[in-house]
Amino acid sequence: MNPEWSRPERLDTIGEGDRTIAIEANEPERRKLAGRFGLVSVDRLQAKFVVKRTAAGIEAKGRVTGAVVQACAITDEPLSVAIDEPVALLFVEGDTSEDEVELSGDALDTVEIEGNAIDLGEAAAETMALALDPFPRGPNAAAALKAAGVIGEDEAKPLSPLAAGLMAKLKERG
Repeated sequence: MNPEWSRPERLDTIGEGDRTIAIEANEPERRKLAGRFGLVSVDRLQAKFVVKRTAAGIEAKGRVTGAVVQACAITDEPLSVAIDEPVALLFVEGDTSEDEVELSGDALDTVEIEGNAIDLGEAAAETMALALDPFPRGPNAAAALKAAGVIGEDEAKPLSPLAAGLMAKLKERG
């Protein structure tokens, strides 16, 4: 896979000391990311990482920020969404797909190193995607659902027919 926003950092340039790396997606990259993630647009996307080598692998901690436009899942209206998401990753050598580890709240997400670099652009793009609401609803969504005859959870009474029958039986036994 060729990431739309690739910002590789060669492993041999990452030492044990903190190194700050700031990246920003350009217009063609943002357009391709919008297509990949089903967004109306990605208006701004940037990330700032502090990377360093540790005994466990390459740590990358920082923040992904941006502005995107999603379509309402009900009405298709454009919804502006601000992205401001912390990111904490541990890039490791070898296959991580079969490792089942109980993670603590402060554990880093693990990413397998492929080749001789880590891709901070792809890491930031995936962080952005995970921060998005998969079913965003705009201000007119509830009215559109009601007009289509869809009832809300507060209106649904799934046991009403059963409850009425049960109440009648209980009254008979009275």
